[in-house]
Amino acid sequence: MTAHTEPDAWQSQGGVREARPLPIHGGAFNADPHATYQQLRSQGPIAPVEISPGVYGYLAVTYRAALYLLQNTPARFSKDPRRWEALRSGRLPAGSPAVMMMQPRDNALWKDGPEHARLRRAITTSLARVDTHSLAASVGRIADQLISGFAADGQADLVSQYADPLPMLTMIEMFGCPPALGQRIVVAVARLFDTDSDAAQANAELEAACLELAHLKRLRPGRDVTTHLIAAGLTDAEMIQTILLLIGAGSTPSSNLITNALRLIITDTRFAGTVHTGVKPLADALDEVLWHMPPVSNYSPLYTIGEQSYEGVHLQPGFPVLVSFAAANGDPSLPFTAGVRAGNRGHLAFSAGVHACPAPDLARIISETALERAVDRLTGLVLAVDPRELTARPATFHAGLTALPVRFQPDSPIHTNRR
Repeated sequence: MTAHTEPDAWQSQGGVREARPLPIHGGAFNADPHATYQQLRSQGPIAPVEISPGVYGYLAVTYRAALYLLQNTPARFSKDPRRWEALRSGRLPAGSPAVMMMQPRDNALWKDGPEHARLRRAITTSLARVDTHSLAASVGRIADQLISGFAADGQADLVSQYADPLPMLTMIEMFGCPPALGQRIVVAVARLFDTDSDAAQANAELEAACLELAHLKRLRPGRDVTTHLIAAGLTDAEMIQTILLLIGAGSTPSSNLITNALRLIITDTRFAGTVHTGVKPLADALDEVLWHMPPVSNYSPLYTIGEQSYEGVHLQPGFPVLVSFAAANGDPSLPFTAGVRAGNRGHLAFSAGVHACPAPDLARIISETALERAVDRLTGLVLAVDPRELTARPATFHAGLTALPVRFQPDSPIHTNRR
């Protein structure tokens, strides 16, 4: 059966109609994604969903199913979006934000086999040259500068004033990017993740800015990730999409991780106060967030290679199969409960298999350093609003907050606790 965008397309091989796809977009889903994941699990380990208006696919919502998909790529599942029948036939809604996040790109994320191995090798060798001690020092310096901007006020929005700009400024330094150009790149990346914006325009602006950075570094190489990627032999087309991939992976998801961890530290009695005294290390708070609130909630689109079934679920070829990292990590069948996951790195927040995150240690350095500086410098940190007033970002692809208003003891903006 050919794929198309109508929900009536969902029929099993035997012609028995499947459950109507549940939306993983919109206000109700954003307010409580886990309620939708629970409904989907009642249908099976992999269930049909509406990814965005008029865009349909499947979502893996159990830990076993997610791991099966990720570990069987590319043997049974392909990353190549050209297998997406509705995309091939031009039957997707014009300007769909989901399409911008899932369309073919010349980077490692969307490739299989030797091409994937070549492009991933360029990434891993380039990121391996990042000095982790220098990175931690840079993040600490940037964090102190940001905090000093609001330390005397006694109040701040830790999303717009801290968690959002910190990874952005860090990526700009890592990639040797001029500040104005870096700002253009990361703002466009954020617009792609927030699936309610003009995604096509954001994508065009992002690609133009990444090409500009590649050209700049070909003329003036430095000791930065962009220069290392050029040295690995990537073409301009590959440079555009690889820069886009790495900055995209390192900015908005890192912002969400920092925000979600700060919220946990401030509001959860298991962590509030204990990280200040050292009873619980910040790494424990990060582990809890990576399990319960992974910054990338649903992604990693895959496509079946031939006819595929999993635990009685027939997966129709031509439809994208997304992995819900959030649903998988929150799977009630896992043999432990929330709150007892400190030190357990079995979560799927960094994915798994051949397409797993190539540098999870760098992500943790950025996030832990950001948390450490905030906890050290913002004495008496409390939420400034009722927790029920916090608003989630569009949750189709990522999990974060639009704002995190806080109060704390005012301090001199020139105070920094350098290490």
